[in-house]
Amino acid sequence: GRGKLIKYLSYTQVNGLCYSHLILPCNSHLICGPSNIPTFIFSKDKDMDSFIGKTMPASIHFKEDLKLDSPLGESQTLQKLQEIAQKNMLWKNYIGMGYYNTQMPYAILRNFFENVGWLTPYTPYQAEIAQGRLESLTNYQTMVSDLTGLEFANASLLDESTAAAEAMTMCVRHNKRTRFYVDVNCHPQTIAVVETRAKMLSLDVVVEDAEKMDFSHNDIAGVLLQYPDTNGKVQDFGDVISRAHQAKTLVTLATDLLALTLLKSPGELGADIAVGSSQRFGVPLGYGGPHAAFMSTKNTFRRSIPGRLVGVARDAQGNLAYRLALQTREQHIRRDKATSNICTAQALLANIAAMYAVYHGPEGLKTIGNKVHYGTLLLKEGIRQAGHTLHTDFVFDTVKFLPNGNLTALKERANEKMVNLRYFHDGWVSISMDETVSVKDLNDLFTIVGSPKTAEELSGVIGEKPVDSIGQSHLKRTSSYLTHAVFNRLV
Repeated sequence: GRGKLIKYLSYTQVNGLCYSHLILPCNSHLICGPSNIPTFIFSKDKDMDSFIGKTMPASIHFKEDLKLDSPLGESQTLQKLQEIAQKNMLWKNYIGMGYYNTQMPYAILRNFFENVGWLTPYTPYQAEIAQGRLESLTNYQTMVSDLTGLEFANASLLDESTAAAEAMTMCVRHNKRTRFYVDVNCHPQTIAVVETRAKMLSLDVVVEDAEKMDFSHNDIAGVLLQYPDTNGKVQDFGDVISRAHQAKTLVTLATDLLALTLLKSPGELGADIAVGSSQRFGVPLGYGGPHAAFMSTKNTFRRSIPGRLVGVARDAQGNLAYRLALQTREQHIRRDKATSNICTAQALLANIAAMYAVYHGPEGLKTIGNKVHYGTLLLKEGIRQAGHTLHTDFVFDTVKFLPNGNLTALKERANEKMVNLRYFHDGWVSISMDETVSVKDLNDLFTIVGSPKTAEELSGVIGEKPVDSIGQSHLKRTSSYLTHAVFNRLV
């Protein structure tokens, strides 16, 4: 046998009878009772109470018994959690703002998302036992670099908002200026995080319309633009970027990876840094997170980029070897030399996003992008025919409009369909499309907005190549991406 079994201290009432839970010995690494706690923990103390009394200030020591429910076993706990989860009402979400429904391929669900070998590991400090994860993160960096058109990418950050704040500090480190422009049409959560981070660093953040930004005083460290913006508009920022560069101001584009399968990349537009979220590449919404952010930049700024960086080297036998490289995190180098004290990465979710790109390949991603975009154009035409006022004509996945009638009635129809839309304080509404939207979903949306025609009828109106599509514009992407063999082979 494996040694003497010990009794667990808690009990569970089952069918009126009281059963003690039996667990394996302490050397099996399972939780043990007080009688099995190693004596060195107590040192000279006789029990846990006296030990705590000497290590914890009396002013914060809560001595009363906690008012807890009766303890549950593992199966009963899972059942209880399932009962709680069933109270959630799962509505269809079209809120956007960087958060989208997505379809995780089952191969990735089984082999990554539900696999503890990928789910539980932390930072791959020991490269010799983490080659698979490091290779996958290298794929993530390659994917981000290709789609954004910038030479250098890190292995993920916490989320899009904090990535934007990191871009701001990159700009400040580069030119030592303390003012930073943020386009008013960035996502509101991004603006809020950048402002909060700037306050702690005594930086001056100016939220302004991109066309009104003044660089003539040569005092702006950087500028943050959203491409496409939070209202859905796709804007050519070429002139803004040119004016910024003339004043030696760096430009960051917060962008969408799926949109970049159809749109010119930030690098082609002249941006210095690109940030965003890779959530819509197969990562579940998860009630708001977590999701993996990305950051890429020009090779010039490679030593200033924060976060983990995976590099490729050769071992003693000449084989490819992956390892963490150019470490600028405060966990790895002297804190005063670090580029950031935000060390958080989202390795599991970055790997899922990378495998999503590997699974679909460049043509598959472009097909998904075209599906989302075409559905958006159908929605826009339906909203136009319903008599609502459109915010802009040139969009990728989001349509913003001002209802021509009773907003309350529109909300009621949305609630009846169990649909979440984005409602602005000034009465405007926006709807963001994603890869999960079906023809039925579109027709539900047309019912909500009061469109006189169905998706099938509207498809005949706009045709296969709508004149207001990205494919008919000067911002259409013509450069290749994901050309590496890993994104283009079956095995």
